This record gives sequence, C-alpha cells and structure tokens, in this order.
Amino acid sequence: MVACEFSPGLDGIPVAQSAISYVDGQAGILEYRGVPIQELAEKSTFLETAFLLIWGYWPNREELAAFEHDITYHRRVKYRIRDMMKCFPESGHPMDALQASAGALGLFYSRRALEDPEYIRAAVIRLLAKIPTMVAAFQLIRKGNDPVMPCDELDYAANFLYMLNERRPDPFAARVFDICLILHAEHTMNASTFSARVTASTLTDPYAVVASAVGTLAGPLHGGANEDVINMLEEIGSVENVRPYVEKCIQNKIKIAGFGHRVYKVKDPRATILQKLAEQLFDKFGGDRYYDIALKLEEVVGEYLSYKGIYPNVDFYSGLVYRRLGIPSDLFTPVFAIARVAGWLAHWKEQLEANRIYRPTQVYTGAHNQPYVPMEERNHRP
Repeated sequence: MVACEFSPGLDGIPVAQSAISYVDGQAGILEYRGVPIQELAEKSTFLETAFLLIWGYWPNREELAAFEHDITYHRRVKYRIRDMMKCFPESGHPMDALQASAGALGLFYSRRALEDPEYIRAAVIRLLAKIPTMVAAFQLIRKGNDPVMPCDELDYAANFLYMLNERRPDPFAARVFDICLILHAEHTMNASTFSARVTASTLTDPYAVVASAVGTLAGPLHGGANEDVINMLEEIGSVENVRPYVEKCIQNKIKIAGFGHRVYKVKDPRATILQKLAEQLFDKFGGDRYYDIALKLEEVVGEYLSYKGIYPNVDFYSGLVYRRLGIPSDLFTPVFAIARVAGWLAHWKEQLEANRIYRPTQVYTGAHNQPYVPMEERNHRP
C-alpha cells in the first residue's frame, strides 16, 4: 500500500483548477478574472463585478440592465420564510439565521435542473437578490419589528442599508458599502469556497451549496474575525494600552484579530482600500475613536511581527467601516456572506462545468483487529 503524504488543512495542495480569481500573497495582488481589485473598487459596481465573476465576461449595457432588473424584482422573500424567521430565538446569531434561511430557499425553488441554463440563471438571481433581504429581515425581527420591504428605487447596496436602518442612506455611504461588497466578493480557495465546491460536487441544489458555505464562513477563523477586531479594539480601550496588549499577546502566543493571512505575507490589498474608505467616511460623517487605536495597533504589530509576514488582513478595517454605516457588529459576517455569495456561485457554476465529486483520502492512525468488548467489561475509558 502506497503511503500518503499528509498536509494538515490541505495546506498548499491544489484542489481545483479555476479561472475565477488570483492571489499573489508575496506581492499583495488580488485579481477577479484577471482584473486588479483596485480597478474594480474604483470603477465597477458590486452587481457588475458579480456578473463578471459568475459568467466570466463583462456584461454589455443591456445585459447588466437586465441582470440588475431581475435582481431588483426578486428581492422579496416568501412570507413563510419570514414567518419561519420570526420563530428563531432573538439571542441566536444572525449567521445561524442566515444559514437556515438560505437552506430554506431550496424548499421553494429547488428543481436541481443543473443542465438548464435558465435554472442556473434563476438560482443566481434569487440568491443574490434574497440573501440581503433575509439578513436585514432577521435584524429587525429579533428587535420585535416587522421587516422593511425592499425599495425598488434603490440600487443593491443602498437598498440593503435602507432595509437595515429603515431610512434611505446617504449616496456616498451607499457607494462605500457597494465597494465593500466588491472587496469581499471572492478570494480563491478559502474554507467557505472549498466547502461550497465540495457540496456542489454532489450535484445538490445551489441553495444547499450556499447554506453550506455560510456555515463554514461563520467560524471565527474565517469570516468571524471582523467582529473579533471590534471586540479587541473595545478591550484595548485607548492608544496607550496598545503596546502592552500586543506584548501580552505575543508573550502568551495569542492571535491578534485582523492580522495575518494564510496567503498574504504583506498588507492585504483589500485592507488598504478599506482603510481609505474608513478615512473618507470619518471625514464626512465624523470620526471613530477606535480608529486611532487601530492605527497604533497596526504600527506596533508591524514593529514586532512584520518579519513574520504578519500584516492587517481584510477584517482589520472592515468592521470600522461597517460601524460607521450603522451595521451592528454581529452582522459583520452576514454582510461578508452577502458579498461572498457572488464568489460561491461563480465556483458552483465552474464546478458544474467539469464536475468530479470530491473524495479525498486520509492517513489512518488507529488500531487494527481489535476484539469486541462485552458490556460488563467496559469499565475503562481512555
């Protein structure tokens, strides 16, 4: 029997060929379909970027208009899903609510007609359209209020902020949020995307694919880190406390939230863009005292850990941006999911084009030929 080489977490092992996105962690490069993330953040919109990711080409004016129109038309969710969400415990985490709600969509729309281009397009439209509505709805429902219905006059980003805060957002704030969605839309073979592709490889419906990915994103080692950053900044409390906090973390080998990345060994290019967005928001709408703490934290961590390639990642500044946009901290990861649905769907569609079900092997470390132990002899536990 040939021995298998073991790599914990599949570190460095390619599991798919993909043309969707590209990362160079040494140079700090992120591209969607070959387009630098800086170009997209400056010139594109989230829905245009989503179209590019999922279908692999730039839509013309008519295609983009039809795509935006169909998503606007499908923003509303079935009343049975809203009623189901009203039964969720108010103390439940919004990511758990989103996972359950995303999976429930399959009860209404799953035909698994995966060879039908119209089914593929309809699933893409519904998931992009309804996920933001469900996130905003649960936020209001858990406060004892009825959800705010989508506003057809508003674009994708502005409509979400409207449903969440029950008022029309400032156009600049809406544009900033749209850029945030672009930045979070896709990032190669991360844990949730791998989860999505594994689920997709079984040829189940796309709603199960997204629900699976949402469950993976919920973990603090993946999407939950932006919420942890805000908690960390609150714990630090002041600029003066930054250096002692960092030194304590290093001494006790505690991970500093928002720093380090499995791929990037320089500052995450998305973090650079988000930092600029944060500064623009603060200039227009007033500052955030935690921003000064964040700046000092980046400086001190750089002094101690830059030699290890540990720099701010996408989560470090995103929470500060979301706070200024009026988004509660426990919605940061669901907002991440709203954006990442585009990437998950792009990988779902790509997986279907040359599908082979994932079936990795393992390195067995247990015993062999063990006897059956009678009940009366089972007194010892290891």
